[in-house]
Amino acid sequence: MADNVNEESDYNPGKDELDWGYEEGVEWGLHFPAANGEYQSPINLNSREAQYDPSLLDVGLSPNYVVCRDCEVINDGHTVRIILKSKSGDSRGRDDNSIQFNSIQFYLYSTELFNINYRDPTLHLIHWNSTLFNTLEDALGKKNGVLIIALFVQIGKEHLGLKAITEVLQDLQYKGKNKIIPCFNPNTLLPDPLLRDYWVYEGSLTTPPCSENVTWILYRYPLTISQLQIEEFRRLRSHFKGAELLEGNDGLLGDNFRPTQPLSDRTVRAAFQ
Repeated sequence: MADNVNEESDYNPGKDELDWGYEEGVEWGLHFPAANGEYQSPINLNSREAQYDPSLLDVGLSPNYVVCRDCEVINDGHTVRIILKSKSGDSRGRDDNSIQFNSIQFYLYSTELFNINYRDPTLHLIHWNSTLFNTLEDALGKKNGVLIIALFVQIGKEHLGLKAITEVLQDLQYKGKNKIIPCFNPNTLLPDPLLRDYWVYEGSLTTPPCSENVTWILYRYPLTISQLQIEEFRRLRSHFKGAELLEGNDGLLGDNFRPTQPLSDRTVRAAFQ
């Protein structure tokens, strides 16, 4: 790992003076110009149309997370954020030309990203390039600046690695609530090394400011968590405790996904056949 690891934990891709949400009719592009770009995320990834690129196997995808101490879990009203404060990351490249992407936090979103209709959460691990940039903010919108690893989620057996997170969600029911957990191992989120087939495409952040030049890596094999763990996420609310809600709004933090964006002239590449 590179030595210049960013340990700041106050970044939020949706943080801005302007409020925003997922309600129908909300136009992010009016306030966040990057949202009007041609290479936005998420996309409808049709696996049958992805192009096999054997060169991806030469690049090397090497997540290298370490156990995180005193991680902060936050309900920010849009999603659940887990702030990783330890020196963790991912490296990509050949031989001595590797690029260090350091992880700062990860998120859980609802999604309609895949051609198989996943309506359960998707986990996004956010990384920034510490080889070229000093902070995540500096890396936003820059070529080779930001990398996101995405994991689709399916219902199955309990995910033991996520228990440290799901066990505190009852204390984070309302927007603005946060909790420090003493220990979390991000490596438990990754599939077995033999099951790390993935797709790659160039896109953007899926929340304001929607900065582009984001490299997306989407693992083929999903993360499995239990129905009870899913329900813990679905009980969260998007408003502050005691806030007055509009008629018809139950306040639950659900359907927190951006509509799919046009693929335009982009190519989705696959590291497997």
